[in-house]
Amino acid sequence: MTQATSDLAKPAKPSETFLPIAGSRRAKDRAATVVFSLCFVLAVIPLVALLYKVIESGIPAVINPTWWTNSFFLVSPSSMAGGVGHAIYGSLVQAIIAAVISIPLGVAAGIMLVEYPESRLARPTTFMVDVLAGVPSVVAAIFIFGVWVSVLQFQLSAFAVSLALVLLMLPLIVRSTEEMLKLVPDELREASYALGVPKWKTIVSIVVPTALSGMISGVFLSIARVMGETAPVLILVGYTASFNFDLFQGNMASLPLLIFNQLSNPTEAGQYRIWGAALTLIIIIALANVLATFASKALAPKTK
Repeated sequence: MTQATSDLAKPAKPSETFLPIAGSRRAKDRAATVVFSLCFVLAVIPLVALLYKVIESGIPAVINPTWWTNSFFLVSPSSMAGGVGHAIYGSLVQAIIAAVISIPLGVAAGIMLVEYPESRLARPTTFMVDVLAGVPSVVAAIFIFGVWVSVLQFQLSAFAVSLALVLLMLPLIVRSTEEMLKLVPDELREASYALGVPKWKTIVSIVVPTALSGMISGVFLSIARVMGETAPVLILVGYTASFNFDLFQGNMASLPLLIFNQLSNPTEAGQYRIWGAALTLIIIIALANVLATFASKALAPKTK
């Protein structure tokens, strides 16, 4: 008995606990590492090449301060002057209007799918979200054209573009909200119910604040996603070289539409504007992603 106790008190030697890894398994592990590393490099090469080309060609435009504030109003197509301020304004306004409509609808739908799965609306909502997630942007634009312009007789406008962007943003917001709410531990809900807190108040005061950081991150990513959409702006609004502050009438430029418009400009100024607008769009989307990261960290539940 004394001998057994003394043996158990001794630390186990590695040779007694772990067997050496077989040579074949070590070779397979190294082969898998090489294959995965090669795939990663192959995936990164196009991205790096794209960024290099856009930055190299677009940097002369974006370092000019007037590029961010001026428009191309009364600027000749062959002139290197002017800026994309009108297109930046159009892209931001159309995305913000779409976000204002999409966020409450998407968040409410995500909450219903997670917190009230027994609802009669849960299954149809899930089906419609799956359908919308697979709809191409050109189909969403044609649908809005058919309803907004052909049936309701409204004009082509920036607001029509925003409606098409709503269809593209909704499934992203619903899915991100749904996934974030599923990560909230059930123990939090049960503890709240045990204290007599009603379900709606538990959702508002405990569940949503716990998942808020992830939900906001999903919202920002969805906004960044739709800002680069081209089909809605090509079908639902025309291009203009100046600022247009009327959302319901007249043409309004956006960065994707400006790039498409300048493709027909064969001069050097056309290439200058195309690459400058492309780099501007990448910078704005990158800033949205950075903002989403900061918001997610700032609103994350404090554990200490």
